Amino acid sequence: MSLCDDPAVAESTLSRARLGDDEAFRALTDPYRRELHLHCYRILGSVQDAEDMVQETLLAAWRGLDGYEERDSLRAWLYRIATNRCLNALRDNRRRPPEVPAFPFVVPEPTRRGEPLWLEPYPDALLEGIPATSPGPEARYETKEAVTLAFVAALQHLPPQQRAVLILRDVLGFRAAEVAEMLEGSEVSVNSALQRARAALESRHPIERERAPLPHSARERELVARFADAVESGDVDGMVSLLTDDALLTMPPQPLEYQGHEAIAAFLIRREEERGAPLRIVPTRANTQPAFASYFPDADGISRPRGLFVLTLAGDAATAITWFTDPGVLRNFGLPATLRA
Repeated sequence: MSLCDDPAVAESTLSRARLGDDEAFRALTDPYRRELHLHCYRILGSVQDAEDMVQETLLAAWRGLDGYEERDSLRAWLYRIATNRCLNALRDNRRRPPEVPAFPFVVPEPTRRGEPLWLEPYPDALLEGIPATSPGPEARYETKEAVTLAFVAALQHLPPQQRAVLILRDVLGFRAAEVAEMLEGSEVSVNSALQRARAALESRHPIERERAPLPHSARERELVARFADAVESGDVDGMVSLLTDDALLTMPPQPLEYQGHEAIAAFLIRREEERGAPLRIVPTRANTQPAFASYFPDADGISRPRGLFVLTLAGDAATAITWFTDPGVLRNFGLPATLRA
């Protein structure tokens, strides 16, 4: 229990919480709130769904505190509740829109068509206070790596049970016996699910490339500024020149994928023609990566949000652009609702 180094103080707080002291309950659970939110996001791919599941988790913990057995850590107990709430949510098809929204213009033929991917960007501000290194000795991924868009997107293609097992074991470092207890299964079933999940993840997760520039470094700022200038001037050639030859443009939940300079340029040119004027952008960060909120000026001169795109960098170029065309994702980033001239 990480409430306090003094076990007697922690035990006293737990006793008061069991007697209905909500301040004591918050003192017990608040240290885990942000990491639980990130955990639920990894499973669900949605910031708002993650918040809903954290609320459900804390409500269930409050109501079931008398049943908490102190042989397990409070953290593990909360993760058990949160994981099972998320798995229940994934079984509920009503949590997802029934159809992928159509583009408002005719798009060029994509390089390929995949499956709709229901994924939202995760604001870096929500990562504050979460340790940057893996929290368990058996974890294979550090927090920063396990929150990138490529990693979270790959997770969404796994079956729910495999997804949960891989996150609990390889990201959070829980032991197989702990995960088996959380999911009410056997260690054999957990290990089997983990092996299948690892194989599937490795087939989807991008191969290792040249390391990305350090966040906020001069190298990253220079590359991002050049890309931002190209976007605001409508310079498609300038944007494409900053991409690797095999760069990928995706637009969750759209199943369309554009790969390589020619395909991406064709899409961006069509988009610029349809829009008729360049975007205005506001920099931010999502999933530990540089991102931009995009705004488009209306006839009244006020620019309104059009979505958010995230850059995946490697060396001195971008390997991927992930464009979230739903303006609603901006609400999670504390960005302005409009921009004036």
